[in-house]
Amino acid sequence: MATTVYKEPAPKVDRENPLESMMSRFNVAADILGLDDATYNVLKAPDKQVIVHIPVTMDNGQVRVFEGYRVVHNTVLGPSKGGIRYDKNVHLDEVKALAAWMTWKCAVVDIPYGGAKGGIICDPTTMSPGEIERLTRAYTLAMKDVFGPDKDIPAPDMGTGPREMAWLMDEFSKTVGMTSPAVVTGKPLVMGGSLGRTEATGRGVMVSALAAMRKLGMDPKGASAAVQGFGNVGSWAAKLLCEQGVKIKAVSDVSGAYWNENGINVDEAIAYKNAHNGRLDGYTGATLMENAEDLLTSPVDVLVPAAVEDVITEHNAHDIKARLIVEGANGPTSASADSIINEKGIMVVPDILANSGGVTVSYFEWVQNRQGFKWSEEMVTERADRIMNDAFEKVYATSQKYNIPMRIAAYVVAIDKVAQTYKFRGSF
Repeated sequence: MATTVYKEPAPKVDRENPLESMMSRFNVAADILGLDDATYNVLKAPDKQVIVHIPVTMDNGQVRVFEGYRVVHNTVLGPSKGGIRYDKNVHLDEVKALAAWMTWKCAVVDIPYGGAKGGIICDPTTMSPGEIERLTRAYTLAMKDVFGPDKDIPAPDMGTGPREMAWLMDEFSKTVGMTSPAVVTGKPLVMGGSLGRTEATGRGVMVSALAAMRKLGMDPKGASAAVQGFGNVGSWAAKLLCEQGVKIKAVSDVSGAYWNENGINVDEAIAYKNAHNGRLDGYTGATLMENAEDLLTSPVDVLVPAAVEDVITEHNAHDIKARLIVEGANGPTSASADSIINEKGIMVVPDILANSGGVTVSYFEWVQNRQGFKWSEEMVTERADRIMNDAFEKVYATSQKYNIPMRIAAYVVAIDKVAQTYKFRGSF
């Protein structure tokens, strides 16, 4: 774990630096837009990065010091928004990249947020609920001058969920002397969480996939898909795609990848996972693949990487057989793989578009908290689907206008919106 002496944790040596991957795409889009030097220099660097060291009394009485981050990339469109991840591999460049992605993601779907991200270096799987609660509350206190309903609004991410967001809201509320539900999204329903939030990211993946399939002339009822990652995003994406007639031939989680040529019963697989500590280990509704990474190159029409960063690289991109990739995870495709995928003619619905359904419904939660009025699930779903489809059409039109891949087109749309806002606001 972290020590009281700051030392920047390095990215894994066998993976591309996520910040460098993000910036390589940013640079291409900035060139296409002819972005002026001043705006380029402002947007390439985060507004703020906060590093804290958090002492926590563990159950055994020992005090451990954890290192935590919060990066605010940009707030020109509105308060910053972004999740908090608890993971032993968290590092500052990753958080900076994710914060920037949040800026572009919010701009792509045209919601009034900037981007932020947070993280704590820890392994929540080895910690008790009490230890995680004390860590969460201490992190909140350390960030009390950063967080705020009109300043910076956290949300769940890897290793966190509604429970942690409830603790964060409670601790922040104590610091301001009033209940402040709008300071965080992804809360339990009884505390002001939004209906439709749980499935929102996976639903956005499904909506994006269907929109792309229409452009490619693919009939969902005759299409097949593989979904890497069977957590919240992947399982919901698989379930909702299946309901649209797509045959889910492969799914995977940390226990391995599972293949069924005739299609996996997704509801059955989800029920199995929920009954076995969130894992598919031992699932008999499909055959365990010898190599889990083979899922990415399996013979399917649609590939949904919904696990972690940099799983599609220059080493396996040549072997991908899918006609369409819809990115449920943040940064699942490394920058080095982009040219290979483009040469193969594979359409990619990039992460900053495909998985933005989550932040869209998070925005709805924030709006409901500020209104003091809860929306129906039908209202949430209808509005989210409309936003996702409108964003897809705008990105697709931009890709056609400039004859560029969808990924770069999404960056062009996002950067152009932020740059124009700076121009009208007259900032810097």
